[in-house]
Amino acid sequence: MFTVEERDRVREHMLERARTDARVVAGAEVGSLALGEGDRWSDLDLTFALDDEVALSEVLDDWTSDLAHHFGATQLFDLPSGPALYRVFLVPNLLQLDVSVTPASDFRPRGPKFNLLFGHADAPAFPAPPSAQELFGLATHHAIRARFSIERGRHWQAAYLIGELRNHALELACIRLALPARQGRGLDELPRDLRGAFAETLVRSLDRGELLRALDAAVGSLLRESQESGGLATSVEDQLRALPTATF
Repeated sequence: MFTVEERDRVREHMLERARTDARVVAGAEVGSLALGEGDRWSDLDLTFALDDEVALSEVLDDWTSDLAHHFGATQLFDLPSGPALYRVFLVPNLLQLDVSVTPASDFRPRGPKFNLLFGHADAPAFPAPPSAQELFGLATHHAIRARFSIERGRHWQAAYLIGELRNHALELACIRLALPARQGRGLDELPRDLRGAFAETLVRSLDRGELLRALDAAVGSLLRESQESGGLATSVEDQLRALPTATF
């Protein structure tokens, strides 16, 4: 396990590397460490603005070689997001380093956890949270496909789809209670009794009867969290409730 001191060394190296790179015009820390809310398990998230004429991947490739040389960092994956390109690294001792680069003309806070360290950033532009209607619709799709997977004897796929159904229902609960809905960030802040009810949706084995039980619990949780989905829930509720016990 990495130490805070090891994380700080990587942070300072990366910031010094960026400050002395003529292609970089601004830098910021994002994520839990940006506002001092992190702990010893927090990963490192740094974002940089590049001159608009510079290729994002060119700079990231240079930094990848540098991080591999100095810290033995391994590139895990790239993730394009709007104008930005994220590259995620794993440094020995389980330290995750997320580095993103954006053209300077588009560099701005994309979330509340943003601490500008040097240069300039434009006014914030936060992405909209997922809509309740979209989440409910996705969850309904997963419920139906899970039921069909059980009938096909594809029990691993059914367990996966029930898990996705549960996740979307949990996201709906987060939206209802004004908690972060993305990537499970608000789940541990949900009320204890609500989390207890959702525990019944966990798949405990791959037996057919257990999968049907978990599906029934997940459908019930979804419908309890459907207040924000408008008429969509009303129009499909009867079909959803009948799904776990339906015969084919």
